[in-house]
Amino acid sequence: MVGLTGAGLAVVADGSQDIFRDLIHHFPYIGLLVSPLGFGLVVWMTNRYFPGTQGSGIPQAIAARKLQNPKDRIKLVGLRSAVGKVLMTSAGLAVGASTGREGPTVQVGAAIMFLTGRLSPRRQEGLILAGSAAGVAGAFNTPLAGIVFAIEEMSKSFEMRTSGLIIGTVMLSGLVSLMIFGNYIYFGTTDDVLAFGWGWIAVPVIGVCGGLFGGAFSRILLLFTFGVPGRIGALVKKHPVGFAVVCGLIVALCGIATGGAVNGTGYEAARGALHERSDLSVLYAPLKFLATTASAVSGLPGGIFSPSLSIGAGLGADLTFLFPDVPVGVIILLGMVAYFTGVVQAPITAFVIVMEMTDNKDMLLPLMACALIANAASRMVCKEGVYQAQARLFFAWADGSAERRRRK
Repeated sequence: MVGLTGAGLAVVADGSQDIFRDLIHHFPYIGLLVSPLGFGLVVWMTNRYFPGTQGSGIPQAIAARKLQNPKDRIKLVGLRSAVGKVLMTSAGLAVGASTGREGPTVQVGAAIMFLTGRLSPRRQEGLILAGSAAGVAGAFNTPLAGIVFAIEEMSKSFEMRTSGLIIGTVMLSGLVSLMIFGNYIYFGTTDDVLAFGWGWIAVPVIGVCGGLFGGAFSRILLLFTFGVPGRIGALVKKHPVGFAVVCGLIVALCGIATGGAVNGTGYEAARGALHERSDLSVLYAPLKFLATTASAVSGLPGGIFSPSLSIGAGLGADLTFLFPDVPVGVIILLGMVAYFTGVVQAPITAFVIVMEMTDNKDMLLPLMACALIANAASRMVCKEGVYQAQARLFFAWADGSAERRRRK
């Protein structure tokens, strides 16, 4: 079920992006109208009908595991949350949001496993964890990364009692994905290698740059998550739909400046740069960063996995001139893993997922080193991982134990 849902969400998300691309292809400036109004409408519908689905979806799955009462968990990984996540994520992409489908797939996967395991409440934590892992694995066709993500980010530990459940769920979800899409490599196979020598200076340089920029993104996202101080914060809290309209206008302007390249997940731009089929503008990375930040803080349902990898690819492309003797593909890969690590602060997941998405095991050591450096740089800007911090907010929102005690 998780595999089928993940595949379905992938098809729907791609179709939603195509709708917006076709629209701006015929009417280049229509985004100035569609994106602001679309952002406002999606945020209003989300807050009104699907509360708890805002943002990535990964913090909701983390919070759901920590909740003790199944009735509280339903608020984050129930049927309404799953349906709303799919609908609102697709709607956001259809109006030009710079979001991804991977985080939503995690929340939906956790919801499916939770709902099908309601008869065994003692296993609910493990089921949510397994569904989350299967969501990551199915979204990228990266089974190993799904397992690592569950250990490093979702549970923050290795639990023997759930290891078989996680591996089995990931395996079955992956088999369903293989039946539908075949054994594909997400970004296509690359053979670029970083030879030992002076070229290795690119590892710390890109690691620090990517980590700092990724940490800055997380810091901004958490600032808006917990409330901007002062009058601006009060206005944002009082008028969430109006704020979403402003965010949509920012995304529309970034899209016009790049010919629509920053709208959507950014998958095509990253893949093209990695295989040197297209040259990314020097403005792509900063404008994709701005568009993704605006989309993330607006309150739209949507993930940050794919946009982060795309921003990292753009950052690497901007830094290639510093390393003329290093293959372009190597710099792009280092940029992707560095920025992604900076955002999620999960270095093992970052280098494993990039390695699996490009089928390039020869880059394992440089990617590992770059991820560790980026993680240290990110923590200088943002002390806590964005998913874990946001999970506290969703936990507080969903936890009804205090209210039940008050009533008693």
